[in-house]
Amino acid sequence: MSMISPEKPASGKPDISSFDQAPIMAGLYGDGIIAQKGAFPREMIADLYDDVMRLYPEALKRPGGAVGRGRNRHYVEIHPEDIRCFEQIVTHPWFVAVCEAVLGPNYRIVELGFDVPNQGALNQPWHRDFPAPEDTTIGRRLNSLAFNMTTVDVEPDMGPFEVAPGTQWDDPSEFEHGMFPPKELYARYEARSSRKFPSMGDISARSALTIHRGTAHASAKPRPVLVIGVDAPSANNHERHDLQLTRAYYESLPPYVQQHILCRIVDKLEPIHQAHTIEGLMMGDA
Repeated sequence: MSMISPEKPASGKPDISSFDQAPIMAGLYGDGIIAQKGAFPREMIADLYDDVMRLYPEALKRPGGAVGRGRNRHYVEIHPEDIRCFEQIVTHPWFVAVCEAVLGPNYRIVELGFDVPNQGALNQPWHRDFPAPEDTTIGRRLNSLAFNMTTVDVEPDMGPFEVAPGTQWDDPSEFEHGMFPPKELYARYEARSSRKFPSMGDISARSALTIHRGTAHASAKPRPVLVIGVDAPSANNHERHDLQLTRAYYESLPPYVQQHILCRIVDKLEPIHQAHTIEGLMMGDA
């Protein structure tokens, strides 16, 4: 994989001086999720929706192009140049401020994809997206973040995302595969649960270790959500993904963005075979 060395600051860094690190750290180390309302214009998100809904059927037709996340629910990894707003997202001052506050100045963007719950999707089991690393279980540090951006205004019948705040620190010793807590703990998560109803233009950041689930989706309208995964240098989540940029696109990005992408530089984009399967979410009927 290719990456500009993060040892020297690159030009073009967004001005993040208006964002205080303290509430960012408090939110992500406390509840495990924070958000910035109205960060992006709705017109940009409408274009993002169109991009995602063009890529989604293409991925479903391609072997390994999409993975099930439960009944009528899929996850698709994509290339940054497949969407029109990648640079605008990763240069937004709030995005940069959150990454630097929690992950340090040498953070790395390692994943880009989208999740689509459709009509008939069921409640997922409560889960983490991957097992907690020793940085968290022993060092009590977060070494990765997931940024989510809805492409639609979320309504109550659209299977809203549900999170149990503060559970990123829960002991995983009894979790199946380190990710799925026993059903005996569900009452704890349901007592803490908070459903999220973001609007077009909002962006959230969360620890993927905070216990969460997608809920039952009754609406005929899908609910596509963009996902950006970011690591601290000590994390290894890039091993689950295959972020690719063509050389021409990579060179068109500001040096500051180049510095923070861990990717393969290719002459021609290759189809992504989805590697980050989460078998426990399949529930036998994805």
